[in-house]
Amino acid sequence: MTDDAPELRASDADREQVAEILRDALAEGRLDMAEFEERLEATYQARTYGELAPITRDLPGPGGAPSVVSFTKAPAEQGTWASRIVGGEGSSTGAFAVMGGFQRKGRWTVPRKFTCFAFWGGGELDLREANFADREVVINCVAIMGGMQVTVPPGVEVVVRGIGIMGGFDHSEEGVPGEPGAPRVVITGFAFWGGVGVERKVTRAERKAARRERHGRLREDVEGAHRRMLEGHRERRHDDD
Repeated sequence: MTDDAPELRASDADREQVAEILRDALAEGRLDMAEFEERLEATYQARTYGELAPITRDLPGPGGAPSVVSFTKAPAEQGTWASRIVGGEGSSTGAFAVMGGFQRKGRWTVPRKFTCFAFWGGGELDLREANFADREVVINCVAIMGGMQVTVPPGVEVVVRGIGIMGGFDHSEEGVPGEPGAPRVVITGFAFWGGVGVERKVTRAERKAARRERHGRLREDVEGAHRRMLEGHRERRHDDD
């Protein structure tokens, strides 16, 4: 199995290649049902080539040769991000909260520069379903005795340049390379007795859909494995007769 680029993201096709080797190993008696289910679950949870590679390392491929899976580096889906960089002026240029709060989430267009201010209050900027006016957008956050939370989708590059005095900016999402064609989000500003948090996560709907898909595949694979085992037993009994 090739693992010369373990940090690269695995595709659905890569996971299916590994799952097929596991199915064959179960049918041949190389894995019992418990081992098969454990490895199959790990396969569908794997995110990178490095996580997939060890799953079938001790199993032979077709003809008894060591299993080798040639992972295909799928081209980046440029169209997905390109469709979200729409140009224009954006839905709004700023948000303000004084002893209160503000929220921007759902379908909205982030302008090239968005300024938000919170004094004894807080705000939430959720970019997971947003469009972008340009390939690079700047979010200027001023938090005085207040706080803000910026949520970005996976694939977006984040750069944090804010200054904090008795407060701070979250730098934990910096250094993650952006996907080809994805926008770059630059977070600047000033925090005094306050803070600006940054997190990267998928939407709840995407999380639920991925969970349903994994469970559906696991159920289908287990049912198929049971059928293969029964067919194998029937064939052996027929040969014995």
